[in-house]
Amino acid sequence: MSSNVTIYRNAVVFTGDAAVPPRESFAVRDGRILAAGDLESVRLASGGGAEEVDLGGAFVSPGIIEGHAHMLMLGESLSKVQLRDAKSVAEVQERLAAARAADPDAPRILGTSWLFDIFSEGERPTAAMLDAAVPDVPVLLDANDLHSVWANTAALEAMGITRDTPDPVGGEIVRDANGDATGFLLETAAVKHAWGYLDEVTTDDDRDRFLTAAFDAYLETGVTGSTEMSFGHPDLAAYRRVLDRDGRLPFPVNAHWLLTASGDLETDLAEVAEVARIRDEVAAQYGDQWLRIAGVKFILDGVIDACTAAMRAPYANGDMPGPIWEREFALPVAVAADAAGLQLALHAIGDEASTIALDMVQECIRVNGPRADRRARVEHLESVADDTIARMAALGVTASMQPVHCDPAVLDNWQAVLGDERAHTGFPWHKFREGGVMLALGTDAPTAPHEAPNNLFIALTAKSALDRSREPYQPHRVFTPADALEALTLGTAYATRRDHELGRISAGFRANAVVWAANPLTDAPEKLLDSSAVLTLVDGEPGFRAAE
Repeated sequence: MSSNVTIYRNAVVFTGDAAVPPRESFAVRDGRILAAGDLESVRLASGGGAEEVDLGGAFVSPGIIEGHAHMLMLGESLSKVQLRDAKSVAEVQERLAAARAADPDAPRILGTSWLFDIFSEGERPTAAMLDAAVPDVPVLLDANDLHSVWANTAALEAMGITRDTPDPVGGEIVRDANGDATGFLLETAAVKHAWGYLDEVTTDDDRDRFLTAAFDAYLETGVTGSTEMSFGHPDLAAYRRVLDRDGRLPFPVNAHWLLTASGDLETDLAEVAEVARIRDEVAAQYGDQWLRIAGVKFILDGVIDACTAAMRAPYANGDMPGPIWEREFALPVAVAADAAGLQLALHAIGDEASTIALDMVQECIRVNGPRADRRARVEHLESVADDTIARMAALGVTASMQPVHCDPAVLDNWQAVLGDERAHTGFPWHKFREGGVMLALGTDAPTAPHEAPNNLFIALTAKSALDRSREPYQPHRVFTPADALEALTLGTAYATRRDHELGRISAGFRANAVVWAANPLTDAPEKLLDSSAVLTLVDGEPGFRAAE
């Protein structure tokens, strides 16, 4: 019976539940946890002849389940020109020129993660700035938040944008006084034109490479599950190719299909019906052990950095944009998705957007009735009102938040555009905990670095993982290590409706676990910084093993 049992001993084993003291060992059989506890009990449960692995006192937790990610974008971003630490427009130009010189045959130059901080007050990105560095091929640069794109003139031409191109619902092609596009695309304009163009020129081989790179990068940092938050046809095709080839994925993935506001209710409802059909088709063909189309994603507003997040009060410059999804469309489309059993993931960064998000959930309950497995979730919640937190607790809505989004190194512009007390009350993790709201933590990679240990470091300290000289942002909000680890494992498993099989080191659960390089319960948090996993197990098999 025990010939295929492996016992991992001499460890500090966090089970996934913050209230449960660490165990000292656990056993794995046939990809599942057989037992966890003291070594003698685990040995008795395993029978004789089990292989034993001495972990040397290392800290072990359930594998991290990435609470919010964009897998293909992450994989692609790893090969783009990196701009998160660029301090000026001139530095961006230098990096683009260097990339062009290094690959003179490249058909286009792609960059990622530029920050609004590089522009002087009142200044915005323009194509002319990029033309000065690379005029001859398209240049497309994703903002750090993935809600806007900075393009050069060649890219505008490649995308077919002219002065006659209309703004899509929920987006803007920024124009100059003459009506010509300036090279700055906001919200759905970036999705439709920039992402749409890249979809057309990206090959299946490219997407397969991006997906592999994302899985590998996550496994190296201890992640054994992911929540896709911008799923669509190209993503599904890439996942199908992996499943057809291997019969499995490197780790389980829950996907939320991205709905795009059309301004036409019948069109939106038809898209929901199509997503439900695809969900059922995928489940019938592959099951849901590895890939599950769990629900739909509504992007209700933009981002604070670009002053496109929907707020209850104006920004410092007087702007007060509306939501991307107006209530007259958001509520009935949410009700239709909910009736089809699709889980709602609601991007809401501004306090007005999160109000709309809860109106949607409340309408689903009113029309479709209460349901234990609804588990609606609101993503980001960067600026959120106290009354919204109370409503979330009452409605049983999960708060899906990303510590890396409030790394102090990326908050200068965020605080400046708010300009009042809201600049100092963002990301109120403590209020969600105190209010009894379920928390699920992630990174939203590639809008932020994907590494789980650095994300945990920020959750524990409110300090910067990017610039160690920065003062912490509102450190009174921080998590205890056990609470943060629970929100990265069991909390994200609950949010993905997989808490019956993932998120715990407990008998019967899938043996997804990570051996850490540091012990978050007892070591200084700084030991987490820039560390990788020692060993990452997926269904009991190594998905990543660090070099000796």
